[in-house]
Amino acid sequence: MDIVISLMGGLGLFLYGMNLMAEGLEKSAGSKLKRIVELLTSNLFMGVLVGAFVTAVIQSSSATTVMVVGFVNAGIMSLTQAIGVIMGANIGTTVTAQLVSFDLNGMAPIALGIGIILYLFASKPKVKNIAEILIGFGILFTGMDFMKNAVEPLAEYKGFTDLLIGFGDHPILGLLLGFGITAIVQSSSASMGMLIALASQGLIPLNAALPILYGQNIGTCVTSLISSVGASRNAKRAAVMHLIFNVLGTGVFLIVLNKPVVSFVTNMNPGDVARQIANTHTLFNIISVIILLPFTKFIINLAIKLVPDKDGEEDESKAIKYLDDRIVETPSIAVASVVKETLRMGKKAKESVNYALDGFLEQSQENIDKSFKNEKIVNELQKGILNYLLKLSKAHLDEDARDIVDSLFNTVNDIERIGDHAENIAELAQDIIDSDLKLSKQGTEEVRELYNKVITTYDYALQAMKTYDVDLACKVIKMEEQVDIMEKSCRANHIHRLNNSLCSIDSGIIFLDLISNLERISDHAVNIAQQVIANKLEKQ
Repeated sequence: MDIVISLMGGLGLFLYGMNLMAEGLEKSAGSKLKRIVELLTSNLFMGVLVGAFVTAVIQSSSATTVMVVGFVNAGIMSLTQAIGVIMGANIGTTVTAQLVSFDLNGMAPIALGIGIILYLFASKPKVKNIAEILIGFGILFTGMDFMKNAVEPLAEYKGFTDLLIGFGDHPILGLLLGFGITAIVQSSSASMGMLIALASQGLIPLNAALPILYGQNIGTCVTSLISSVGASRNAKRAAVMHLIFNVLGTGVFLIVLNKPVVSFVTNMNPGDVARQIANTHTLFNIISVIILLPFTKFIINLAIKLVPDKDGEEDESKAIKYLDDRIVETPSIAVASVVKETLRMGKKAKESVNYALDGFLEQSQENIDKSFKNEKIVNELQKGILNYLLKLSKAHLDEDARDIVDSLFNTVNDIERIGDHAENIAELAQDIIDSDLKLSKQGTEEVRELYNKVITTYDYALQAMKTYDVDLACKVIKMEEQVDIMEKSCRANHIHRLNNSLCSIDSGIIFLDLISNLERISDHAVNIAQQVIANKLEKQ
């Protein structure tokens, strides 16, 4: 029982240290991770490199593949892009195994000491990120030392050592054990850490450890498979591709490459089983990628056959397109996705305004209905984005990302209010049709002129938000002042037309409501622009 408790305690420290180190690395590399979507082209090799880089940063191939499932589910990554990232993730995850296979326990207290001092006394976020990396590093190796000490007494139990050695003669059993442990722990790095702890104490030879190692590579697929439950069919296919890739790689190694690899790693590090296991893990994943890279189309097609399209049924269309809870695990990327979704919401609100005004000026029932439909989508987007922002605000964000998330809460509400004004205009258009009213020719021209200025102001606000362009945001504020002047001019001209009986009272009331709603849209555009300016000032 003492062995189990010590082993679990060591495993807990190992996992906590790994997560803490990953958070520090992720914050430090946030700007690089943020550009991942731009790098993810149809170029397969770029996908492999990106997958390897991201996994090396977040210290978990399971987290990367879960994120990939999220990207595919959100429709911002194709299966061709996904397979490259998944392959790269398998390479990136070997960094942890390589790290823990070295005897760096003496450095753990030093890293902890320096890290804690830096964290307590540093004020700069970048220094605190480095401190988190050092603290995580120290805790990780402390946990590794705990696991090694916990399993050391097992060397006295001949039955246990015979059982481990037996996996060399019965590789299927070792494969199942590795699969089971990784499926339960939900981390191939953690199960690899336990395997290396056993090997470092001389409890398991290389030939018995390898089947367990191969089983761990398959077991890590369980996380992404579970994650794909309830997702789109393409997301399920991404998870299945991960499983297919690892199963095929394991089959190739077990049947063909096992002996050559064992011979190679044994000659590299004779007498050091821990290093031999880590090197085999690295070779397994690199060679698997090299061998299976030409067969990516086969893997994709096989995944499509295993998760086929249902006849006469398509994936349910959703208001939310770019957001997925799985991506929250990588906040820097999640922030970029939520900005993209907010811009999409902004465009939907603009479409709603366009349809409403066209419905008003052209007395088109079709455009009025389209405006109402778009406004409902805007409302759904508001709820979805705000819920996502709430989840994201609880994640580990750097200072810049935190500012963006905080500002988006206000921006999303401003865009929703623009959607409400579009609905108001659509209702006015409905009144015009129902009451068989018409604006004067001069009134119609004034509305068009005011609308063009307002929609340009709004376009510039969205562009400023997209590019963080402060100059453009300042231009929005100046344009809104022009909108105010135009709106006052429209009111004055309207009073003149009323006094000269050039328009009816009923149509005049609707005209005033219309220009008021248009002017309020430009006010919300200014609010969006001011958030951009505020973010810039906070960074200075």
